[in-house]
Amino acid sequence: MMARFIMSYRTYNWKNKNPIIDKVRTILQDEGLYAKNKRKLLHELSGVAVATYEGWFEGDTKDPKHTTIMATLTALGYEEKFVKTEKLDFEKELEAAAKWREQRVRAREKAKPNGKGKSKT
Repeated sequence: MMARFIMSYRTYNWKNKNPIIDKVRTILQDEGLYAKNKRKLLHELSGVAVATYEGWFEGDTKDPKHTTIMATLTALGYEEKFVKTEKLDFEKELEAAAKWREQRVRAREKAKPNGKGKSKT
């Protein structure tokens, strides 16, 4: 079985499951639609498969597709909204991003067997 890796980003990362899953869970609870017996109704409203909800809430889904998240939320009358929370110094951010990338490269090199990657035999 091939190992699966979750892409991480310098400014957005998480350990187990994408936090959007908990946000959707809270919305569904607030709407009275979180219970397993409501998932067929959610499917009928959104077109998202019942199995998808099972994967998010009880299963192994770690990073759901934006499309399925939004299909669920818009079916319930929600919209997406982005809010700028801070003014960034882009030069400072570029320096931090370069340092982060360098640390990632070093960590990957360190993780390779014998520091040389896969053998060619």
